[in-house]
Amino acid sequence: MFRNLLSAGFLVRVFHAALTWAVTLFLFLFETDLRRSVEHGEFLQPVTFVLLVFCSMLLYFITSLMDPGYVTFDNELKQPMRSKHCQSCQHCVCRYDHHCPWIENCVGERNHRFFVLYLTMQLAVLLWAFHIAWSGFRTEAAWKDWLRVNTFLLLAFMIIIICTVVVMLLLVSHLYLVSNNTTTWEFMSRHRISYLKHCGSEENPFDQGILWNLWTFFCVCKTVVWERIYFRGEDELV
Repeated sequence: MFRNLLSAGFLVRVFHAALTWAVTLFLFLFETDLRRSVEHGEFLQPVTFVLLVFCSMLLYFITSLMDPGYVTFDNELKQPMRSKHCQSCQHCVCRYDHHCPWIENCVGERNHRFFVLYLTMQLAVLLWAFHIAWSGFRTEAAWKDWLRVNTFLLLAFMIIIICTVVVMLLLVSHLYLVSNNTTTWEFMSRHRISYLKHCGSEENPFDQGILWNLWTFFCVCKTVVWERIYFRGEDELV
């Protein structure tokens, strides 16, 4: 049990939760719009912001702790198409996308949509936090005085900027991949994947059009038999 408490996944999740709520606390401690709203008895903005942070954390833990789509015992003798064995998790994952160290879990068929939703919610929180932090900087005549009174808020502001850039890049890249019905692993390693080697650089046998790709990704919860879609083109030719 003690070993599980000190596992990499546990430590990463604790660090993520602690950092998130520490930055949120800083935004309330300094003279930001959030604190001014509380002092004036206006609780709509602070409560809404805290709820968004809570929802972001909830999506994070759902994505981090849920089964990403491990290949079941019945399928072990035949590896499903688009699945891959993850060296970090030591599991074979259906529609494997990548292993994410920030959630310490694979992103696969079952939790990929939750990962994208988490990124979307997290980006909304970070952009709002950016505005809130900016509103809290105090003006001083001397540079040293400004740095002294704004040190901790500046630290939180820098963390927000870094996280915003990373999350935005991740969200844009995943929305692009999802709209084309491809994965990070397939996009980066298509020259080494047996079922994609013969395809041209612009050819994707799983692409069914942007709208249908998005519908399948976000709204279809059942397991997709990718072999049927992959061999569809050959069946149509016959």
